[in-house]
Amino acid sequence: MLWVIDKFNRIKIMDFSLKIYTDLFNELLDNGFSYFTFNEYLKSVEIAKVTILRHDVDLLPFNSVETAIIEKELGIKGSYYFRMIPESYNLEAVSKIASLGHEIGYHYEDIDLAVQKFKQKGIKDYTTDDLIDEGYKIFCENLALLRKNFDINTICMHGSPRSKYDNKLLWTKYNYKDLGIVGEPYYDIDFNKFAYFTDTGRRWNGSNVSVRDKVNSKYTFNFKTTQQIIDNISKLPNYLMFTVHPQRWTNNPLLWTKELVMQNVKNIVKRLIIK
Repeated sequence: MLWVIDKFNRIKIMDFSLKIYTDLFNELLDNGFSYFTFNEYLKSVEIAKVTILRHDVDLLPFNSVETAIIEKELGIKGSYYFRMIPESYNLEAVSKIASLGHEIGYHYEDIDLAVQKFKQKGIKDYTTDDLIDEGYKIFCENLALLRKNFDINTICMHGSPRSKYDNKLLWTKYNYKDLGIVGEPYYDIDFNKFAYFTDTGRRWNGSNVSVRDKVNSKYTFNFKTTQQIIDNISKLPNYLMFTVHPQRWTNNPLLWTKELVMQNVKNIVKRLIIK
């Protein structure tokens, strides 16, 4: 267990441990929130208090199995979005998560993958239209691969913070709904209805170190820690979306420390990119 003794000799549970992860989503349950996968929400009738629990699986897919098990034990479910790279997409892990009742979706980064493909081929004089066309081709290929094993109804953009291109560029020319996709949260959620919380930057108020995981919303909260959210749940609106990156959440002290160090380095790089 990750914990410390504070100056008042009280036990303090460390943030980004699985214990406080459980506490957060259990507290929302206790305050009357119902949990929906993104796909379920898009097809649902109006509900009084809603939490959409989104997971962006960038790395360490078996960390996501741990969070998926916790959520199953709480009687809740969420949407897990996987990149189509070995560091994210592991068939055993994804299958386990799906078997627990969670939604599987595509965490697409196909504009970035198209750029990489052009570089590998030595192609430099491509247009934006060429990039979109190649990205869409890769998107369709990856979607088909995912659909061989899972029912994919929703997608979610991967930020690719080191790239100069936004992966949502695909949808300036193409329409994902033509492929049977019913939703993409950056397009299909009204963030003036929903408060949006993301652990980007390994904190809940990390907009200054987020390149693309941002939304326009009338709700602005400045919670840095998970405990601050727990302590202020009564002040939240009735519609919430949480984005978590399960690679950050662990009870393993070594992995917890490694992620802390790596994220601090990434935050420095992201600040330079944003500038």
